[in-house]
Amino acid sequence: MAESYRGVFGAIPYAFRATESWTMRAYAALGALAAAFAALLFTSALVVWMAETVSAQGGTFLFSRSLFVVAGLATVGPLLAPILFVARRHRRGDRVAPTYDRWMGIAGFLFLVSLFVALVISTPQDLQQTESAVVGALYALPQLAGFVPPVAAALAIFATHFRLRGGSDADAAVDEVSA
Repeated sequence: MAESYRGVFGAIPYAFRATESWTMRAYAALGALAAAFAALLFTSALVVWMAETVSAQGGTFLFSRSLFVVAGLATVGPLLAPILFVARRHRRGDRVAPTYDRWMGIAGFLFLVSLFVALVISTPQDLQQTESAVVGALYALPQLAGFVPPVAAALAIFATHFRLRGGSDADAAVDEVSA
């Protein structure tokens, strides 16, 4: 099965097949679709922005174009990170905690939810429709606070990876006792 792993595009089906965690399998499918959609969205936005500012001479317009690329990478990277971590772990046979795959899937879903929360927080005033107290509270936050949930969730992905990698026999015994 290791020969079917060829870069990012091969890692997605490899992680799906290699893991025994249904949470990770669900995230591998949904996360890959979300990453493809986000990549398409950011690419389309960049093309439109470039077409609208084609007559502009350098400076701020070039800087704002590069921010589309940075925002796209900051979105797609953490969407794919749990899938890539799990694929790498299975391909290399790394020792990890027995619940590594499940928690990486959960961290990936957390990042998806954080993107939705960020979109709600950063919704322009004229498009806001308060339907619940929670949504109203999110609308009340400053729009720049929309960066906080995805950044926190991306850090949670990496913290989960670093916490659960290099699993020891003691970790396995603790998980067996708690199960």
